[in-house]
Amino acid sequence: MRTALITRKTAETDITVEINLDGTGIYDNQTGVGFFDHMLDQLARHALIDMKIRAEGDLHIDDHHTVEDTGIALGQALAKAVGDKRGIRRYGDCHLAMDDAQVRCALDLSGRPYLICNLDLPTQKIGSFDCELVREFFQALSTHGGITLHIDRLHGFNSHHIAEAAFKSVARALRIALETDPRTSDAIPSTKGAL
Repeated sequence: MRTALITRKTAETDITVEINLDGTGIYDNQTGVGFFDHMLDQLARHALIDMKIRAEGDLHIDDHHTVEDTGIALGQALAKAVGDKRGIRRYGDCHLAMDDAQVRCALDLSGRPYLICNLDLPTQKIGSFDCELVREFFQALSTHGGITLHIDRLHGFNSHHIAEAAFKSVARALRIALETDPRTSDAIPSTKGAL
């Protein structure tokens, strides 16, 4: 079973993440940040990762710590659940269109975190959600999940559509990368023999 349960508690947040990489995309995410919950739901559904997240954070200050720390905990959960990465495809990519927006994601579950995020959201906020937190989430996910993650906006003028296309594109790329490759189901996908 490729599952993980991560609990992260600091003076700013108290977060629990539970995932199953071999799920069907069932989600139950409650962070107190409405738009972010919607994005996490998209991530779970389109990656086919069962995901339950509970987060309590210092939202009286702003959403930053909650979003970033959720990314940290989710990255840790992904790394734990995938284990030694034996048999996975490792790489994933997706061009995803959503109305006016088209976002491309390419990723490598390399164990070497690196983020390139060129979304250039045209507004500062989506509702009450700070757009800069989209990048903060992906930075935390990449760093703590050991993921080389490239996300690029190719088209788009609506911030909601661009952000949602980004989460869906990352989800679809993750789905591909995490799948078992039937041709190499017992091998580490690296000439080094370890990832």
